[in-house]
Amino acid sequence: MVRIVSEQAPAKINLSLHVIGKREDGYHDLDSIMLPVAMYDQLAIELRDGRGRRVTLSCDRTDIPHDERNLAVRAAHTFMDEFNVDADVTIDLRKAIPSGAGLGGGSSDAAAVLRAMSNLMRHNDPAQLAATALKIGADVPFFLTAKPARARGVGEILSELTQFPRLDLLIAVPPVEVSTAAVFRALQAKNWSGPIDSAALDRMTTGHIKATDLINDMEAAAIALFPIIGELKLKLQILGAVAAGMSGSGGAVFGIFNNLADATGAADKLRIEAPNASIYAVHTIGGERPA
Repeated sequence: MVRIVSEQAPAKINLSLHVIGKREDGYHDLDSIMLPVAMYDQLAIELRDGRGRRVTLSCDRTDIPHDERNLAVRAAHTFMDEFNVDADVTIDLRKAIPSGAGLGGGSSDAAAVLRAMSNLMRHNDPAQLAATALKIGADVPFFLTAKPARARGVGEILSELTQFPRLDLLIAVPPVEVSTAAVFRALQAKNWSGPIDSAALDRMTTGHIKATDLINDMEAAAIALFPIIGELKLKLQILGAVAAGMSGSGGAVFGIFNNLADATGAADKLRIEAPNASIYAVHTIGGERPA
């Protein structure tokens, strides 16, 4: 039997990303506000009943790995291992989310594969699916539902932010691929902020964001490695962003604008000023724009 399903895999931004401390296992405890963004990879997942487990990936990008370095491939293998099923899985991946930018494209692709295989094979235990997602990567559980959330622990402890307003954004991605591991190695304890301040959280969740609320403890380390990240962030501020920040471990930076028309106008100007960067005027998913 052949079964096929299509999935959209949205990007994300970390509106804020605080480091709480370093764990004994070497990972860091975090406190972050994660928002899905209307920028999508597209996947088609085809399953054939098999006597073994095989995963084949095709992609429209030649620089994307096709083996288990690709989180979508790893997700298919991990799903079959965890749920003890055999299948011949074919994944067709069309990329729109830049890689190595802190926008979560790989993790979102993995979550899309897990959702698709869960639906096609009728394995719908949310707890087991979330545990499977965490084995692939810390951000993958967030993308299973892709709703605004506060993420703690290594990112797996999720609290949905049900009333979070829509934000209109300009995202700028420099022509560099940032290694998350390299940024964490460069991270200094003096830059750890601890838990998100309750007043800042209230402002963010009501859409009354101040520039000082967008704290990313990885930003200093990422800018030290790639100064262009800081240069793009400054350009967003000059172009009228209400607030600007870096997503994840970089290098994407984002600016919050009063409306999508303002973000689009700023995008046109930024494409002239930073022709080597990738520029997107987009909005977060869910919620209405704040009054």
